[in-house]
Amino acid sequence: VFNANCAACHAGGQNVIMPEKTLEKEALESYLAGGRNEKAVMTQVTNGKNAMPAFGGRLSDEDIANVASYVIATSEAGWDE
Repeated sequence: VFNANCAACHAGGQNVIMPEKTLEKEALESYLAGGRNEKAVMTQVTNGKNAMPAFGGRLSDEDIANVASYVIATSEAGWDE
């Protein structure tokens, strides 16, 4: 799901639109409304924010939960560039 929907802008945990707002652990802690946790990622993926489109209605709740889990786990382990 991540590769099909998110990787165009967030490949390797980066951000091609706003380079400082990556999916790296420190950036998620600094910029993600609600902090670096699955609920906050799910909210942003569902509703979108600024240049990021909303995926609610395009992805199932289960897919969004899986993406959130993946983003948090991978930000902890470190993204492969």
